[in-house]
Amino acid sequence: MFKDILYVAKPLGLLLVAFGAAYLGPIGAALVYGDGALRPFLLGGAADLTVGLALWRFTRPYARDLKSRDGYLLVSLAWLLTAASAALPLMLAIPELSFTQAYFEAMSGVTTSGATVLSGIDRLPHAVNLWRHELCWLGGLGIITLAMAVLPLLGIGGMQVYRAEATGPIKESRLTPRFVQTARSLWLIYVGLTAACMLLLRLAGMNWFDAVCHALSVLSLSGFSTHDSSIGYFNSPLIEFVLTVFMLLAGINFATHYAAWRSKSLKTYRRDAEARAFLLLLLLACLTVAGYLYYRGVYPGYWSALRSVSFNLVSVVTNCGLVSQDYTHWPLVVCLLMLLLSCVTDSAGSTGSGIKMIRTLILFKQSAGELYGLVHPTAVRTLKLGGQVVSERAALSVFSFVHIYGVTVIVLSMLLILSGMDFLSAFSAVVAMINNGAHGLGALGPSHTFAALGGFQTWVCTFAMLAGRLELFMILVPLTPAFWRE
Repeated sequence: MFKDILYVAKPLGLLLVAFGAAYLGPIGAALVYGDGALRPFLLGGAADLTVGLALWRFTRPYARDLKSRDGYLLVSLAWLLTAASAALPLMLAIPELSFTQAYFEAMSGVTTSGATVLSGIDRLPHAVNLWRHELCWLGGLGIITLAMAVLPLLGIGGMQVYRAEATGPIKESRLTPRFVQTARSLWLIYVGLTAACMLLLRLAGMNWFDAVCHALSVLSLSGFSTHDSSIGYFNSPLIEFVLTVFMLLAGINFATHYAAWRSKSLKTYRRDAEARAFLLLLLLACLTVAGYLYYRGVYPGYWSALRSVSFNLVSVVTNCGLVSQDYTHWPLVVCLLMLLLSCVTDSAGSTGSGIKMIRTLILFKQSAGELYGLVHPTAVRTLKLGGQVVSERAALSVFSFVHIYGVTVIVLSMLLILSGMDFLSAFSAVVAMINNGAHGLGALGPSHTFAALGGFQTWVCTFAMLAGRLELFMILVPLTPAFWRE
């Protein structure tokens, strides 16, 4: 076991060294704003570089061609170490923060969850706020870039891992032939959309710092904000509209964005079965829920209901987590519906998490095929999605993933309930964390933080965030005894 870790220590060291460049952002913010947070990030960056170089230098004798199973270990340890590295400056800048809370906050950032243990966010140093949002943005396309660009260099098929993450038919024509070129293309789109969001938010009324931070947050579908009241602080329909548009863009497969950009045609989105289902489901949900809330008298008019519902529902369902108001005052059935939709709506290859829309479509088509087969037992039907045949192996992997997803939610919810948490808070927190959302219901709704959790409860939620971001299999495989057998 120890030797297996040594084999991946060298690339881990190089990863930490590369991650050290991320400290330049908050260091620059500390210098520009003079907020007193320069020292924590200088020390954090120095520690990151020191540990990374030490890992790289002293484990060089153990360098070898990595096996496929080393990839699982490398990915899991990379996220764990990155979060530990990111937690250090938080502890130094906010002395009252325990290691458990700092690690939760950092893990929430790198997994793009956006859940927080912090209050008084408006008064935080600019460098700390920028660091939190930068972590989200780097984590947004991190897993895709790792799968497509880094793992091939280690001899672990990148496109195969990308397909496994998507769990469905991915058109080869969408992507460039070379992994590095593909990753570069996706990152250019990611950066371009982020820059466009920053500019539009500034034009909509935000100052430059808020615009930068919220653009980093929304493109990574993270719930971090620079204000305790989140987007409600601005009370601006125009800002809410801009953020809603970019939440929708971030929830669609970035390979689809690349294909649309390369073809210079919006028809790409209409032809994409997953993107089409994603947009239609959200449109139907917004119109229906707004009508229901108006009918129940929650809002005096349909259009005021539609404004509030459109922003908050899209944010919750895409697992972004930015809010303009405390939606837990809505009827419980609406809150549970949004929580349910957050499990299945985001597209594969997006910055969102959960079961993903493509798995949902495959499940529905497979179930419909089974019902048809009961009526016509001699009929031969082929499972297709977007005009492509879905193999039995792919369909089986979807069922396996959903089964493990359900078991994980049940087990982690039971652990929180055993620790003294009420059912609604425990269940909704686990679902939100494993979907990398920012808020649960009950005691962990959008008007509350996770600071009230005990140490054990915080670690359960931290594990749920990591497991959800790494698609369960990536983090669970190294925990099996068979993984460590020679």
